[in-house]
Amino acid sequence: MKKVRAAVVGYGNIGRYVLEALQAASDFEIAGVVRRSGADDCPAELREYPVVKTVKELRNVDVAILCTPTRKVEEYAKEFLALGVRTVDSFDVHAGIPALRRTLDAVAKAHDTVAVISAGWDPGSDSIVRALLEAIAPKGITYTNFGPGMSMGHTVAVKAVEGVKAALSMTIPTGTGIHRRMVYIELKEGYDFGKVAAAIKADPYFVNDETHVKLVPSVDALLDMGHGVNLTRKGVSGKTQNQLFEFNMRINNPALTAQILVCAARAAMRRQPGCYTMIEIPVIDLLPGEREEWIAHLV
Repeated sequence: MKKVRAAVVGYGNIGRYVLEALQAASDFEIAGVVRRSGADDCPAELREYPVVKTVKELRNVDVAILCTPTRKVEEYAKEFLALGVRTVDSFDVHAGIPALRRTLDAVAKAHDTVAVISAGWDPGSDSIVRALLEAIAPKGITYTNFGPGMSMGHTVAVKAVEGVKAALSMTIPTGTGIHRRMVYIELKEGYDFGKVAAAIKADPYFVNDETHVKLVPSVDALLDMGHGVNLTRKGVSGKTQNQLFEFNMRINNPALTAQILVCAARAAMRRQPGCYTMIEIPVIDLLPGEREEWIAHLV
């Protein structure tokens, strides 16, 4: 069986877990790791792989798994797609997904390749669950309650605010899909906490939620990458009311995101040119091996 050659682009929290997920997947091999610093100060676990500054330095890459901040996804995806390399990302700004899909769909088709976007757990695997619940109870309301736990996307957004030395953004569910953001920061010398806190609250990641910013002596002392979700739908099947469905999980945030990215990379190899979200991909295409075996095992 020819293995899928995957490049890991970015080597932060998600990149490290993507490397582990690829190592555990028998149908993948690691083509290399793309880092801004290249092979400089290379961690010990990367020494057996090519570590480069650009994907052009790697050979025969089938798919690039983008472990970059959300706000860099479009830039990186366009670059790789233009080279004919498939891309997978975990873009997590829900409102921006339709526009990104349209943009990358045009680029992917122009270069006869595939992009899978927003392949994390929310958006991503939770989106699949929501779609299923909507299908089996067409009338009703779904509530998605995140946490309590660390939001990687929100944390990265805080770290990008001028004056922030270190940051942690926690998502606290208050019920019925409403959330409170608890943001803990260390401040760089010479910056005013009030101004930095106001800039955080004005960021698109936070502007629509109740947000509290706290100054702490050590963010590292608070850090825990655990997270979770509770999805509840109450609705109507046919003309029968009071159908109630609930889905729960408690997770290590970057580890689950990484595993889903690898599954989506597998599915990208099975798609026609274009850009896809996870609800557009048959679930069976996320699994390795032969369809007949999974049908016999799961149906």
